[in-house]
Amino acid sequence: MTISIQPSALADLREGFRFYEAKEHGLGSCFLDTLFSDIDSLQLYAAIHSVHFGHFHRLLSKLFPYAAYYQVTGGEVAVRAILNLRRDPKWIDRKLKGLS
Repeated sequence: MTISIQPSALADLREGFRFYEAKEHGLGSCFLDTLFSDIDSLQLYAAIHSVHFGHFHRLLSKLFPYAAYYQVTGGEVAVRAILNLRRDPKWIDRKLKGLS
């Protein structure tokens, strides 16, 4: 299974890194390490996660209140967004609709 992290998701990771790094030096790196580890798990567990907002599987992060929203097509997993779950669900829905 090939995993690709789309530019929109990379921008989300940069935003999360800046947020956590501003809270405490080194926490941003922990955030990235955790999210990349979560994403790596898709090698084994892609498509087992529940579908949300129409057609995105949602992988919940182990340590942070974030989720990776991804789609599976053939043998490819495309991570489309990595979003803070403390956001209004309507905001998340609008963001994901913009990626469809």
